Amino acid sequence: MTHDNTDRRYVLAPAPVPTLAVEGSDALFPVHRIYCVGRNFADHAIEMGHDPDKEPPFFFHKNPDTLVRPEEGFPYPPASRDVHYEVELVVALREGGSDIPVERALDCVYGYAVGLDMTRRDLQAEAKKLGRPWEIAKAFERSAPCGPIHPVAGIGHPNNGAIRLDVNGQRRQDGNLDQMIWKVPEMIAYLSRLFTLAPGDLIFSGTPAGVGAVERGDVMHAHIDGLGGITVAVV
Repeated sequence: MTHDNTDRRYVLAPAPVPTLAVEGSDALFPVHRIYCVGRNFADHAIEMGHDPDKEPPFFFHKNPDTLVRPEEGFPYPPASRDVHYEVELVVALREGGSDIPVERALDCVYGYAVGLDMTRRDLQAEAKKLGRPWEIAKAFERSAPCGPIHPVAGIGHPNNGAIRLDVNGQRRQDGNLDQMIWKVPEMIAYLSRLFTLAPGDLIFSGTPAGVGAVERGDVMHAHIDGLGGITVAVV
């Protein structure tokens, strides 16, 4: 979405507000921040070499302008030869705040979407080894393909159901939302003790096991029960 801005106080034209479509309407959801929780499925934590029983949740950021609509495709990024898919439930907030109680956390949710946390795995591995941040592996351009937001009013709060991803018609990830270590209310409450959450924030809530590499020409199809699916070509 773009807009004209004739306010001459700006020395440069302001960047457009990143938005996601809202399922079943012409409305747009303006995105404020993107939080991502790491290793939130036990089987994925194990496949990445970690013990899921020993650590509290941890988070990293993607920039809002890394969002890309599925039909636009995912451009294979520079500086990497090992780019991985991660299918995730995306939580979209309509309210925010600090120190949000777990019991009130779901009141903050506007809706849910199917998203992909695309990752330059080779750069992430190097950053881990050197004890450096993950931004170069996670926050590159168009690294967050995301489908439309399905409002809670229409679908409720999905906490059980398949979450899966196919590449070129072959199943690669196959999990269930009930396998999340930290559930949606717990993630919101925990995050709100570290940040002041705001309307328009997104939370990518973690991925099941089976992550792997893609190449140009591959076609990814991500599905979550109750939210349908998105198809994203690697270009």
